[in-house]
Amino acid sequence: MSVSLQGRYIKLEVIGAKNVRIPSWRVPAGIHISIIVDSTRRWKSAIGVLLSDESVAWDDTVTLSLDVSPEILLEISASFEFNPMLGNGEVVGKLETSWDALLGHGNEPFDISFPPVRGVRPCLTLNATVLHFSDNRGSALLDSITESGIARETDAGHERFATYVTSKTVSYLNDAIQHFQSVLDQCLVGHPDRAGALTNLAWARLQGYIQNDFQDIDSVASLFREALTLRPEGHPNHPLSIYHLVKALIWRFSKEKITAYIHEAAHLCCKLLPLCPEGTYISSIVAGANGVDYVIRNCNNLSVEGSDEGIHIRRVVLELCPLGNKHRPRALDNLGWALSLRFEQRGSTDDLDESIQCRREAVSLCSEGDSERDYYLNNLAASFWFRFNHQGNHHDLNDAISLYEEALRLRPVGHKYRDTSLNNLGNALFTRFNQRGNVDDINESISLQREALTLRPPGNPYRDQTLINLAGALTERYDKLDVSEDLNEAIDLYRDSLQLTQHGHPRRHKALCNLSSALSSRFTKTQKNEDVEEAIRLSQESLEALPSLHPDRYFSYTWLQAAYLSRYRVQRKSADLSLAVENFRLASHHPTQGFPDRIVTAWNWIVAGEKHNHASGLEAYATLFDLLDRHLSTRSSVVSRREATAAFQRTRSAPVNAASCAIRRDNVRHAVELLEQGRGQQWSLASRLRTPLEDLTSGSPELAHKLSEISKRLSDAQGSTGSADRAAADRAATQYRRLQEQWEAMVAGIRNLKGFSRFLLPPSFEDLQAAARHGPVIIFIASKYSCSAIIVPTSGEPHNVPLPSITITELKNLKDRFTRAIRDASTLGPKVPRNDLIVLLRTVWDEIMLPIVKVLEHVLNLKRHSRIWLCPTADFTSIPLHAAHPFLTKPDGSGKEPCLEDLYICSYAPTLSALVRSRQMMKKRARPSFVAIGQGQPRAGESKELLAVDSEIELVRELVPAMVNRTTISGDVQQLVPVTVNRTTISGDAATRAGALQALEENNWVHLACHGKQDPEQPYNSHFVMKDEPITLLDIMEKDIPYAEFAFLSACHTAVGDKETPDEVIHLAAGLQFSGFKSVIGTLWEVNDAFVEHVVKAFYENMFKGGVMDCTKAAWALNRATHAVKTKVPLEQRMVFVHIGV
Repeated sequence: MSVSLQGRYIKLEVIGAKNVRIPSWRVPAGIHISIIVDSTRRWKSAIGVLLSDESVAWDDTVTLSLDVSPEILLEISASFEFNPMLGNGEVVGKLETSWDALLGHGNEPFDISFPPVRGVRPCLTLNATVLHFSDNRGSALLDSITESGIARETDAGHERFATYVTSKTVSYLNDAIQHFQSVLDQCLVGHPDRAGALTNLAWARLQGYIQNDFQDIDSVASLFREALTLRPEGHPNHPLSIYHLVKALIWRFSKEKITAYIHEAAHLCCKLLPLCPEGTYISSIVAGANGVDYVIRNCNNLSVEGSDEGIHIRRVVLELCPLGNKHRPRALDNLGWALSLRFEQRGSTDDLDESIQCRREAVSLCSEGDSERDYYLNNLAASFWFRFNHQGNHHDLNDAISLYEEALRLRPVGHKYRDTSLNNLGNALFTRFNQRGNVDDINESISLQREALTLRPPGNPYRDQTLINLAGALTERYDKLDVSEDLNEAIDLYRDSLQLTQHGHPRRHKALCNLSSALSSRFTKTQKNEDVEEAIRLSQESLEALPSLHPDRYFSYTWLQAAYLSRYRVQRKSADLSLAVENFRLASHHPTQGFPDRIVTAWNWIVAGEKHNHASGLEAYATLFDLLDRHLSTRSSVVSRREATAAFQRTRSAPVNAASCAIRRDNVRHAVELLEQGRGQQWSLASRLRTPLEDLTSGSPELAHKLSEISKRLSDAQGSTGSADRAAADRAATQYRRLQEQWEAMVAGIRNLKGFSRFLLPPSFEDLQAAARHGPVIIFIASKYSCSAIIVPTSGEPHNVPLPSITITELKNLKDRFTRAIRDASTLGPKVPRNDLIVLLRTVWDEIMLPIVKVLEHVLNLKRHSRIWLCPTADFTSIPLHAAHPFLTKPDGSGKEPCLEDLYICSYAPTLSALVRSRQMMKKRARPSFVAIGQGQPRAGESKELLAVDSEIELVRELVPAMVNRTTISGDVQQLVPVTVNRTTISGDAATRAGALQALEENNWVHLACHGKQDPEQPYNSHFVMKDEPITLLDIMEKDIPYAEFAFLSACHTAVGDKETPDEVIHLAAGLQFSGFKSVIGTLWEVNDAFVEHVVKAFYENMFKGGVMDCTKAAWALNRATHAVKTKVPLEQRMVFVHIGV
């Protein structure tokens, strides 16, 4: 040392290091620097974190006296614990130097290189500065080099272990293990260094295990687990302890291939990754090819299981694959596959929806040209196909076929998975043939399955599936097209499949079921007993092979039922019919099968019950209505509900047939109940969410509040139309269904309360009879079994009135004749007799209304001019029943025979429940406000101009009084109180969609004069034409206006339902009634602008006679108006107006 430096001090900055590699390849907790100034003293830096680029930053500073030895020793060491350290760690590099050498860099940072380690030279960056005496604040305290025995043993173990790794000499490993074992023996339970001692010993043994120099892997895992226990979450060494155990599990899995080890490693990796800061060395190692990446790859390559644990591990693996990870598509697909498998086992729609969500994302992450795109397309298609079979949404089937076709294009002849695509597309086309009956689909399906079978020769593990699929397509073609050779070939194929699926095979139950179905079909044709006996035995065996909640038990019940029913039809043994019915019951109630299949089964049960006059017929109808209701409740939009209803065309007549069945069994009360349960389901589902909760609130206010809240959320979640984005639509539908499940669970809980056992259940006859509180309700039933009417009186039993003079065929003919007669009448002058209409109205009187009037007059003793409500079903909805007229002179010549409207004040009720609901809502009344909305000049090209609208609106404004009397109730006393009417008009440019909707919400009396358009294809798109955009039925349904009272719809086609689902009563007038208007005037066909003012004037003059504003007078006012304008308005323009509601 220079003499001039003696007695001075040096400030040494330890800035950082690079190229730091650990000789033993072990992952350190950190790196530290030691400066050894003599044989007894040294200074240690803080422990710095090793970064992924093998660098360390310290920025540590020490001040040392230069009155020491001129030579110093620099050491870079790896520590395997954060403080406190056990020993000094593993030496990375040593370098002897002098103070003079350190001070020769002019107060600038400089690098010092160390001997190479694993091919690179570690490099230390320092800065050395001489301090003046005035700058000296004292020398740093130096540590004693004298170490404890534990520390010396540990350091010796590190030195031997590093030598073992570099030399592969086992004796060094044995020495290292001996040293580490000695340390552990001294670190008993409770010793602060025990976790470090456990880890060092375990790591040395693990490396020996990896190199096959040590065999006891159980002890390695046990040591690591104990160390992890001693380093719980939050401990600075917790991440390293997790990593060590992960490493042991990975190596054990690599040698033993036991899935439990890689599964545990995946779980631990999920905990470890968030604990490893980005950019650190441990982060790069953990995420690297021998860490998490290895775990993901091997988990992805394991067979997929549909168990809860199998799905859980798939979620864990997906968590390890964030966006951008190359393994994410496969992780998503595997989770989707596991969810699909669990769906097949348990039938949970949530699993299927999530499966589609996962597989959509997997496809989106694979661009065109990706080598695995075909695989992900095929699997996404499979999930869509599963969901179609479970829920019956035609969009899912279309998506499945499109995706299968794209996957097949990516798998040309010679592709190793072409057989799978052929098989899957063939199945989907077979399904579409079942739905739509296009022969090209079934022929292509058979062709694809035959090609697939050639690619799955004997010995192929999936040959049995293709045999079943080809046989199924052939059987279906036989059933629909009667190709007899198809059936025999199918049976042979089914037998081949059964041979390939011996006892214990997971697909054996499918082979048994399918062969059973084919044998039943052949028995129907040949009546050979051995076929049906075998069919029954096979279905029974398939049931024995399946757990109680397996979705495929549904098919076993179905084919067992078919076999029993086939045998009954031939042998006529009542026991077979009873067994068939029992299996109908089991299949239709099987909880894990989708609603579409169960609905079909319930319908087939109905058909069999009617055909064979079985006592279970009414139960079958009730089951069908319950399944339809539950199926529709899962749909998240009113449009999709109607689509779902229309998909089951065969069930359209079920409500009237159910009523007819109950009548034939002398149970007229049940006929009313079944008819109400089966009709108007769209309105029933929607109205549940607006059910008044006064009774529940008084008994359980908290529960009532919760139900109200979730009902509102559910109502808000209802999309009016499906999103064009199918993925977004799926997410919305899933969210809706989960809310629906919460709502159902809450309702089920309410039913357990005393007095609420029937809360929101289908109404009983007693509930429905409330609709007749102010006059009888007449339900018209048009069934293929019989046409009749049921009169529900104010009290007492309902009356069935047979209508023997009319059949359903004659009713359809009558409907068509009315359509033509109304159309032809519109071309005639106002004074020209409507002879065709007169003939038809006379028929309605004679064959339909006269038998009913006789009961009303002579049995119920109903007084003249009393109110009655007409509730037509099916084709009766297209007949103007209120206008029935005998057009006869009295026998004594004293005048004309009275027509229906001379005898009674007629109103219509879409359903009894709708009328009951309107009556209940009458309790909510507000100060009267009347708005007249007119739009005679819609947007160009929208509709023709209505020239009389402005004068009609002005007329209405003049007829509505400024002051009226309103009934108020104080205790038990009713009295008339004069109130001011708030009167407004909206017309011309102000009559926009937004303006009119706002007026509907803000006023409780409305007169609407404009074009009305009925959409026969999509009735929810029926609308009123405004200046800019139309007001659709959907717009109206979304409004909840509890204080609304009356609406006059002076527009065309406002009270006409659609042809596809007439019993759903989907029209504009019904929509206004649903939104809150208790009393509505609507129209059955086109209104002639030239005559409407006469009816409107007469109506309002009668409506406000006596200065009273009461919406329950509307039916009477309309009756008086149509009588008053007989000489001014032709017959069809008087008949067009009808009253709906209270």
